[in-house]
Amino acid sequence: MDTFLFILAIITLFFFVSFGLELTIGNRTIKFLKEVPRLVSINPPRVSVIVAARNEEREIEAALQSVLAQNYDNLEVLVVNDRSTDSTGLILERMTNDYPELRVVTITELPTHWLGKNHALYIGARQANGQILLFTDADVIMSRDSVSKAVHYLLEQRLDHLTCLPSQTTPSRALRGFIAAFGFFFALHTRPWRVKRPNRWYIGIGAFQLIRAQFYHRIGGHLPIALRPDDDLMLGKLIKLNGGRQEMVWGRGAMSVAWYHSIKELINGLMKNAYAGVGYNFFLVITSTIALLTFMVFPFVAVFLTTGKTLLLNLATIVVLILILLDNVRFVGLSRWHVLSFPLATLLFIYILWKASLRAIFSGGIEWRGTRYSLKELRRNKI
Repeated sequence: MDTFLFILAIITLFFFVSFGLELTIGNRTIKFLKEVPRLVSINPPRVSVIVAARNEEREIEAALQSVLAQNYDNLEVLVVNDRSTDSTGLILERMTNDYPELRVVTITELPTHWLGKNHALYIGARQANGQILLFTDADVIMSRDSVSKAVHYLLEQRLDHLTCLPSQTTPSRALRGFIAAFGFFFALHTRPWRVKRPNRWYIGIGAFQLIRAQFYHRIGGHLPIALRPDDDLMLGKLIKLNGGRQEMVWGRGAMSVAWYHSIKELINGLMKNAYAGVGYNFFLVITSTIALLTFMVFPFVAVFLTTGKTLLLNLATIVVLILILLDNVRFVGLSRWHVLSFPLATLLFIYILWKASLRAIFSGGIEWRGTRYSLKELRRNKI
């Protein structure tokens, strides 16, 4: 057993050192949107901002005001009110009186074989007349130059797709700790610094997805991913599979979002796409759990169970991991103190993964915002 723990400690330390170097260097190759120049043009391309909204009364007014205040001369804003049962519709009605440039499309029924948000974005894109589409969420707050800078970067780099990771403003300290850990897992999974290469790596973040309209319609829009709960990431994959050029930029200082407001909201929210994230494959749930416990949690336990060189290796692993996390959180605008909850956040992530997977398996599907989707149907929508 001592030999096994020693070898495991060597492997774990090697993993974190190698990935830590790649992440630390890679993060610095990604642009901050706030540092990109504004687009200067007498004839800027028309941009259609498309927002899917279902029961978004808490955040939508502030988010739309930030969109409508954009310093961009050729902008249209479409909000697709997707069967809202709260005061979202009343807020939008009032705002259309104050902002004539705001268009509202109302959906009263969801067609079969569609996830609600995906359908809403698809309908909005079909009614948009911009040369560039911007899909954003109903709780994202943008600085006045965000659209102008993003369009400038898209055109300058000759991209088909640009996505942006906003800074986090959730009021919950515990939740910010989870976000710090989740950001690390997300970087490990997507390697955002690699997506600019013409290879298998891809990315998509629902808060901000800028895409050329012609390219979007050519690949079928959201239709090929109609039933994907992880629609943002899968749109990025769809773009890459069709030869599109994409990049991610940091949104700190340019846009922000309160991803969730509490741990309870987080758990309920991730129930939608946690099982989809492993391709509805229960074997991957098991292997992912083993990997997370082995590499992300066990080193913190091993320091109390080991001695000698094995103990030193585990201590070195913890130091390296904390240094990686400390460096990573600065790019998304989180406090460095949030990295201290990493082991607990990892256990919470495992709990959500298992809860979402088992519920989907035993109930035969998922339920999201009042609509039920069968697991059999969801599994068929693969790209």
